[in-house]
Amino acid sequence: MTTKDLAIATSTIWVVLAAVLVMFMQAGFAFLEAGLTRMKNVGHIAAKNVLILALASVVYYLVGFGIAFGDGGNGLWGGSGFLPSTDELLTVGQAPFSWFGAIPAAAGYLFQVVFAAVSLAIVWGAMAERTRLWVYFAFGTVFTLIYSLVSHWIWSPDGWLFAKGMQDFAGSTVVHYQGALAGLAGAILLGPRIGKFGADKKPNAIPGHNMAFTTLGVIILWFGWFGFNAGSTLSVDFGGVGFSAYVALNTNLAAASGVLGAIVTSWLVIKKPDLSMMLNGAIAALVAITAACAFVAPWAAIVIGFVAGVIVVFGILAVEKIGLDDPVGAIAAHGMSGVWGTLSLGFLTVPSLADRLATGKGGLFYGGGLHQLGVQALGLAAVGAFTFSASFLVLYLFKKTVGIRTEPEDENAGLDISEHGMWGYPEFYIPVPGGYGTDEPEPVHSPQNAPGPAALLRARPES
Repeated sequence: MTTKDLAIATSTIWVVLAAVLVMFMQAGFAFLEAGLTRMKNVGHIAAKNVLILALASVVYYLVGFGIAFGDGGNGLWGGSGFLPSTDELLTVGQAPFSWFGAIPAAAGYLFQVVFAAVSLAIVWGAMAERTRLWVYFAFGTVFTLIYSLVSHWIWSPDGWLFAKGMQDFAGSTVVHYQGALAGLAGAILLGPRIGKFGADKKPNAIPGHNMAFTTLGVIILWFGWFGFNAGSTLSVDFGGVGFSAYVALNTNLAAASGVLGAIVTSWLVIKKPDLSMMLNGAIAALVAITAACAFVAPWAAIVIGFVAGVIVVFGILAVEKIGLDDPVGAIAAHGMSGVWGTLSLGFLTVPSLADRLATGKGGLFYGGGLHQLGVQALGLAAVGAFTFSASFLVLYLFKKTVGIRTEPEDENAGLDISEHGMWGYPEFYIPVPGGYGTDEPEPVHSPQNAPGPAALLRARPES
């Protein structure tokens, strides 16, 4: 093997391993969202996370990868690489995916598709506990295409925001901001969960059923984020040999600072060091540093993470105050923190790192003026207008034609049984041998033999 062959082989191994780490983040989202919602919906939450990974994988292979990175397009979309062939996926640095010059196009697809799945997971977090299952199929397909268009704008060398020098190393805007925008559109159109707001419009607490699940989910996400950010080098030598370790260091510093920022803010604002706020602080900081991890100094990573932890606490409270119901805090953690992380580069980008990565210019605090801040703000405005409008329009059409929200009786009974015909925690809802609260129960062999929702609601309080 030549030195070039060895470099390609090593980079391919690195990118595939990073992609696997990002794929594992779906498990983190499943635990995080299941823990922050009620036990009657835990099976539905789990099913959703598997479904979106499967859906994104197929749609992105058929058309999304070509839209995002296919050669021969324009500033808005790619022009080739749809339903790519074996030969096309095995090429390195050649059409139709010439942007991937250090790895085969197949490795590029694998890494990019798990990013698309993460963005989809964010969408559904804000719409949890009252969305019909078919919406995941229909809107999931549409959103994968929306996501692919925006990733072309910012990450493809043909993209119009790429040409302007927008800095978004691993996707604060492309992945997280977009997911939060679509989730916001969905939350507005769905309305709040039953009982979330009282007659006086004040929010009622609907606590998650398992904070240990939530904690495990956040730790899994923190772990997977090293693949998310450091893997975005897409080779072992982009930015310099070993540069991915620097990206990983900044990622970890920001996450740790986000925890501290959120717990301090929670203690001061709501007078308790709330665990859910602390965990969302880690997520918010990871979201914010995702754009900046390769462009800033370690001290700036600490600042970015800490500020994100502050933002998420105020953001979650503000979302509730205006009457929106976001069960997992996705709008604040991924949307508001994504905005902060993207804009922070206008202030904090180190000029030598921008030169090293050949993307944009130095930030205001390093004498770079307002240019980079203007580019970052332009990108946010363009993506915000497009993604929110497109998502809202599609979901509005779905709502007016076939409906996107479950019926009230199904929502009260839980989406596990109404959408899937099974329970995530069966012994809490139906008599099973040796189950909770039973002595010698009659065996129940299938959900069809289970008591109806009305009987269940009379028998047990809502969980």
